[in-house]
Amino acid sequence: MPAADQTLAILAHLASQRGPVPAATIANALHLPRSTVYHLLQVMRERGFVVHLPEERRYGLGVAAFELSSGFSRQQPLARLGRPLVATLVDRLGESGHLAVLHGRDVVYLVEERAPRRPSLVTDIGVRLPAHLTATGRAMLAELPPAQLRALYPDASAFAARAGEASEPWTYRRLKSVLERVRLDGWAAEDGEITQGLASVGAVVVDHVGWPAAAVAVTYPDDSERDILGEVVPTVRDAAATLSRRIGGGEPR
Repeated sequence: MPAADQTLAILAHLASQRGPVPAATIANALHLPRSTVYHLLQVMRERGFVVHLPEERRYGLGVAAFELSSGFSRQQPLARLGRPLVATLVDRLGESGHLAVLHGRDVVYLVEERAPRRPSLVTDIGVRLPAHLTATGRAMLAELPPAQLRALYPDASAFAARAGEASEPWTYRRLKSVLERVRLDGWAAEDGEITQGLASVGAVVVDHVGWPAAAVAVTYPDDSERDILGEVVPTVRDAAATLSRRIGGGEPR
């Protein structure tokens, strides 16, 4: 394996961990010689991409790696890559589409494409909504590890409600049930939980480690006479899969 590939593999491995790890663990996980791992870690330390914690004998990501992630945010590649895909969805289906990312227990909308002669939506660029109520949020939450999901929703107070929401209270058990359905179907839906009279279908976009990077969704009147789900679901899923490939991701778990 060339040194560049080995270096990137080490950085990717560190980025996927919950905290700093020993060099020996990195070598074992990537099937690399320990001497090679130590040499590359030393080079990355000198360039600021890795920090060494001598008391713990562990290595973690450095400031330079953080600057890379900040540059990623500034350049907004998800929005740039996703916007034409969402626009194609709107043209094909004649319904409004959007792209959102998960931020804590909320979704934040990065792209909003309004279809002609369709109702205005609350999902404008920069708007935040409770993730558990939206199709995009459910699509992303369904891909989180159980421990991460539980940390986000430790008790009933974590579930924000919207005006006019149905009387059935949200609980962790109810959320788990909804997300199990999402994983089984491969797509998420909501009907009138954000805006009365409107329904949405969403599908997850995953990154190279299988993490939910974003979600694509289409919103339509819930009294539509045509069999819209038969057309919307595969189209939204195809758009999400295409965006996953464009950012170097894979398939949802």
